[in-house]
Amino acid sequence: MRPSRSNPIRPNAADPLSLPSATTSEDLGVRFLHLGTEWIQGAMRISKPDAIELEYVQQMMMWMLFNSHPRHIVQLGLGAGALTKFCYRHFSDSRVTAVELNPAIIRICESMFNLPPVDQRLHILQLNALDFVGALDNKGAVDIFQVDLYDEKARGPVLDTPEFYQACADCLTPDGMLTVNLFGSEESRGRNLDAMQSVFDAVAWLPEVHDGNVVAIAFKRAPEVDFSALYARASAIKGKLNLPAKSWVDGLKIWMAEEGGTA
Repeated sequence: MRPSRSNPIRPNAADPLSLPSATTSEDLGVRFLHLGTEWIQGAMRISKPDAIELEYVQQMMMWMLFNSHPRHIVQLGLGAGALTKFCYRHFSDSRVTAVELNPAIIRICESMFNLPPVDQRLHILQLNALDFVGALDNKGAVDIFQVDLYDEKARGPVLDTPEFYQACADCLTPDGMLTVNLFGSEESRGRNLDAMQSVFDAVAWLPEVHDGNVVAIAFKRAPEVDFSALYARASAIKGKLNLPAKSWVDGLKIWMAEEGGTA
């Protein structure tokens, strides 16, 4: 067990009894998070607790191709804490905030998934994501959003409207970015992409990986894309953080060829 947190978890009006329980399973040295169903909500290799185990979760870090020194990184949906832990460990000059509605997930991340104690850089908020993006204090204050919001049925993101993505965009700095996991039906994926494209200056996505996960990236201000520079950055990311960033650049090239757009 980890020590008690130095600051209280912020209260939320949601009834804890209406939220699913958090459970775990283990297989071949990997611990998985579930919300009372067979759906995997996150994973951690027990021998490497600060590494990102799942490929689609690694892809959520592809914003690093465009910004290597964010000041404030926000995760909407804690999951098994992989992104929160990774960003906290490797971006020592950044503030990292995780927003999670379900207190059971926060508790199990503390006890079973090596979530570090909060400090001046790390904040864990028990809060509805809508409340976070709607708060006036957060407008223009976030450099990176990483969005992975699913319930126990995992049919698609639980927040998927243009209004939600507009609120996210309003929280971003002028060159801010959002990455989002779009697992679910084609209808759900299309609805989310349409909503993002109605709000953001540019939206791109990587090819589907295992179990139907598609990760998209949205830019508040469209970047100028130089693939030779992106491959150089990908090589540096691989060397420093051991993430398969070259495959992200390959995926963006595929997207550009298929969609005929500009990232």
